[in-house]
Amino acid sequence: MSSNATRGYSASREELKARLKKIEGQVRGVERMIDDDRYCIDVLTQIAAVQAALDKVALGLLDGHVSHCVVGGHGPGTEEERTTELMSAVGRLLRR
Repeated sequence: MSSNATRGYSASREELKARLKKIEGQVRGVERMIDDDRYCIDVLTQIAAVQAALDKVALGLLDGHVSHCVVGGHGPGTEEERTTELMSAVGRLLRR
């Protein structure tokens, strides 16, 4: 990224990094649960929590992308191309 270019998440970069560090800790916790031979449902519950946390990060990124890159016109391409790219990203997230 060039020094004067910004992304939709630039203003919240530190918050995003903090959330991702927390998620990383949650994933390590799931690994410890497996190591400790914890009850299956408890492990699945924690996996669901990790997925929900990642979804929240993804929605925050999408929100920034829409307002900055798509609507604000800071993304590459035409408005139609930016909208198509956005919908493709949303589709990928929903297929999970």
